[in-house]
Amino acid sequence: MHETILVIDDEESICQSLKAILSDEGYQVLVAGSGEEALRIFEEEMPQLVLLDIWLPGMDGLETLKAIKKVNPQVLVIIMSGHGTIETAVKATKLGAFDFIEKPLSLDKIIILVNNALSVVRLKEENVLLKQKVSHQYELTGNSSAITELKEMIGIVAPTNAWILIMGENGTGKELVARSIHHLSLRSHKDIVEVNCAAIPEELIESELFGHEKGAFTGATEKKRGKFDLAHEGTIFLDEVADMSLKAQAKILRILQEKKFERVGGNRLIDMDVRVLAATNKDLEEEMRVGRFRQDLYYRLHVIPLVVPPLRERKEDIKPLAERFLQDFTLKEGMEPKTLTDDALALLMKHDWPGNVRELKNIIERLIILTPSNEITARDIPLLNVKDEDEISFVHQALTGDSLRDAKMDFERQFILKKLEENEGNISKTAEAIGLERSNLHKKLKSLNVAIKGDP
Repeated sequence: MHETILVIDDEESICQSLKAILSDEGYQVLVAGSGEEALRIFEEEMPQLVLLDIWLPGMDGLETLKAIKKVNPQVLVIIMSGHGTIETAVKATKLGAFDFIEKPLSLDKIIILVNNALSVVRLKEENVLLKQKVSHQYELTGNSSAITELKEMIGIVAPTNAWILIMGENGTGKELVARSIHHLSLRSHKDIVEVNCAAIPEELIESELFGHEKGAFTGATEKKRGKFDLAHEGTIFLDEVADMSLKAQAKILRILQEKKFERVGGNRLIDMDVRVLAATNKDLEEEMRVGRFRQDLYYRLHVIPLVVPPLRERKEDIKPLAERFLQDFTLKEGMEPKTLTDDALALLMKHDWPGNVRELKNIIERLIILTPSNEITARDIPLLNVKDEDEISFVHQALTGDSLRDAKMDFERQFILKKLEENEGNISKTAEAIGLERSNLHKKLKSLNVAIKGDP
């Protein structure tokens, strides 16, 4: 779609000259001889850029500028005048003009100015789209009562500074909940800094959390800011907080209580202003009972608890989740869109998803890669850990065909897809696992019409 420019000038020759030269540049150009006519055109066509003469009959240029900005405050307006003064330029700028150019017009300068202005328009539009994409990234997908309640709670607590403990099984989306809270908070203009509590060695915990000064220990060749320093005025996310040692828990508790810290090797107290979000897949009350988690830290973190439900308790969300993963992955990889058939969806609904949303996401990604058709059916899905009667039913369905040959091909296809999934799509490992030569497995895959990522 061509970008539209509205030229407003009472001199017809100027309107036609600008229309001709800007049309040659590939723009759609509309013209108006008065402010009143321009407003009618503007409201109907909503151009991206306006070239506006200051001196107009009836409604003058500055009044027209005000009226245009009232209809669309974001539109860019370039003021043209043969009687340009600094005072007029200042007035126009205060009213929201993008730039000011004097007559007689230099057509070369006009083209440069118009191209620059429309580049700004494109950047603004891209910025809006990027913000929409970022917002989409932090949305919880699903309409089940459990997810609806969780979304409502996030909407209530996110704008506050309350500390929140997020609980749920592995793969349920605790990190997504944390990022959603930060995105909707008053601290969203600052960073959310994640601390993977399970991954930090105990001897490095102080350096990681608080940072260190140059020369603080062997190997400290330069000053390093710690996680709490990086999160100042933002949010710190303590992921899998129950996996920290008791010693590390004590250090975390101290900084949360004092809201000050020293870098390792330093002697200056640094003030800290962070919002704390923590997550765990463990029962912290049980962890406290057996002495693996500090009670005082628990009550410090447990201001507002949020529970992320497992996928097996919100199976009505499987369809929207699967469709979102299909859309996101095909868009990311530049692939043709793919859809799930009803029988494929029915099979996914039967599975208990012990790996939760993460497991579903991985399955969908593999199906997109391994399924040659743009339609994913139950036959394309490797056998899942469903209940015995469901599994028998599915095997029976997968093996139905008009002949023994069809049934055999169906079984081979399901078997090989399952083994490919177990070996994460690796042809060599799969061939070794099922006792075939790699070249023979390739031939078999082609004969069964199974596409492999990376094949031409």
